[in-house]
Amino acid sequence: MNHATTATKVDRERAVPVAERPRPMLETIGLSKRYEDGVLALDHVTFSVHSGQVYGMLGANGAGKTTTINLFLNFIEPTEGEARIDGIVTHKEPLRAKKKVAFVSENVTLYPNFTAVQNLDYFARLGGKDTYRKDDYRRVLLRVGLQEDAHHKRVKGYSKGMRQKCGIAIAILKDAPAILLDEPTSGLDPQAGFEFIRLLRTLREEGKAILMSTHDIFRAKEVADVIGIMNNGRMVMQEGRDQLMGEDLEKLYMHYVAGHVKQNEAEV
Repeated sequence: MNHATTATKVDRERAVPVAERPRPMLETIGLSKRYEDGVLALDHVTFSVHSGQVYGMLGANGAGKTTTINLFLNFIEPTEGEARIDGIVTHKEPLRAKKKVAFVSENVTLYPNFTAVQNLDYFARLGGKDTYRKDDYRRVLLRVGLQEDAHHKRVKGYSKGMRQKCGIAIAILKDAPAILLDEPTSGLDPQAGFEFIRLLRTLREEGKAILMSTHDIFRAKEVADVIGIMNNGRMVMQEGRDQLMGEDLEKLYMHYVAGHVKQNEAEV
């Protein structure tokens, strides 16, 4: 692959007539965010995630990954451009948009004195899902890999990985068509990481559109249909699984991230 001249997936999609393209479930169009202190955290980022697709967003700390997710969730507003969920502009109709998406953060916040089942019940009802029963909670907790003897223990004694599994279970129960994951494999041991990748594959088969922000290059390559590499607020590479076949993703990542860092240092 010629890294300097290879067309991105976005470029290839532009060759398809608009009327023939399915509408993305998650989409950014020229999305930018400049904070009050003048820092440009996101610089005209454009990408899309379709139903039944996993998009792996790679980048170092400060690359713009979490800012992108926060804009989808309307935790902050864009300086320019749009984030859309199922065609809904998130900063214009945030409540409508949030109904279409589930979110799992790197540090899942749960009620520490509640059990896993009680947390699931609380958050499910908060999201308007009041038909679930204990067996439903048991099945989804087992599905995400939380052992049954932990289901009725208070989560204040849980490891980070166990809390992460509860967060993923809550996202599944919301049954939204799109899922945002911010560093979802952080704190997971190898076995739990393997179970998580298997779970992502089943969610993709169910038609979910999944945007996963991660540092985990190897798991991203294992499950993602499209890889996007971010650096200094810019999307510096987007390629599909087919284009990455046979590529060393670690070297490719260093080419784009380290190469851009050296270029910026030279300009200074």
